[in-house]
Amino acid sequence: MKKLIISTLLMAKSLIVCSFVSAQEAPYLFILGVAQDAGYPQVGCYQPHCMKGWEDPTQRRTATSLALIAPDRDLSFLFEATPHLPEQLYALQKEAPNTRDSLDGVFLTHAHIGHYAGLMHFGREAMNAQGLEVYAMPLMSAFLSNNGPWSQLVALGNIALMPLRDDHTVKLTSTLFVTPMLVPHRDEFSETVGYRIEGPNKSALFIPDINKWADWDTDIAALLKTVDYALLDATFFADGELGNRDMSQIPHPFVVESMALFADLPATERDKVWFIHFNHTNPLLEPESPESLTVLDSGYHIATEGLRLPL
Repeated sequence: MKKLIISTLLMAKSLIVCSFVSAQEAPYLFILGVAQDAGYPQVGCYQPHCMKGWEDPTQRRTATSLALIAPDRDLSFLFEATPHLPEQLYALQKEAPNTRDSLDGVFLTHAHIGHYAGLMHFGREAMNAQGLEVYAMPLMSAFLSNNGPWSQLVALGNIALMPLRDDHTVKLTSTLFVTPMLVPHRDEFSETVGYRIEGPNKSALFIPDINKWADWDTDIAALLKTVDYALLDATFFADGELGNRDMSQIPHPFVVESMALFADLPATERDKVWFIHFNHTNPLLEPESPESLTVLDSGYHIATEGLRLPL
């Protein structure tokens, strides 16, 4: 009887240890950047709101990018290849040292500079990557293949283009899945997608760029119910943010519009929303701004660099 009790205790201890290790090694999203394509402060901007960033490096923010990290498999994937890729890749290596020797792939959303221009750092003038898998939709793949300098990355084998199809899931491991979904945006050079990212326990929606929610044939409020996190386009807080510039020419869902759209949802649904992709004019870049406090008081979140979201 004594041996049975000891055996049972040892088994229980083993299960606890295994559970702890599993939690420690579970995949997660790691936020590498939260700003609009040009980062913060933005080049050529010397207005007071930008001068804070120029004068204090701790206030600077890089273009929006996520890392998907699977510690148990020593795997890491990027979502977006931004112009700030060198510092973002360094941040990834500090966060996940076991992935230091390799990056397992890059998922692109579209052909606007903040989302693909960082591919240049994988070329022979810089990292000289070998066969790095870059997941892209058909028009995005064609754009990279047929236009320099990106075509050189393909020709020299620095990157290997991996085809994506709308609403077709990519299986990364037995518990990690990525599904692209077409969204309406200014598609001058390629289509635009958001991603559904699924782990063993939780799932996330990543839509850094989209036109107005009403332009999409998908109900974003209904889609929220199917995920645990939603990292959503918050380029501009409200109309008039760019002074006299006609903001209808660069359509995005204003944060105030998104909050109004989600206002009647239960608190548990609003709690899933993480606003991201902030233009240099967006007051949400300032944590103590009245606008930031309003967003938080309304039950939403504001994405920050270094945030971890377990999957």
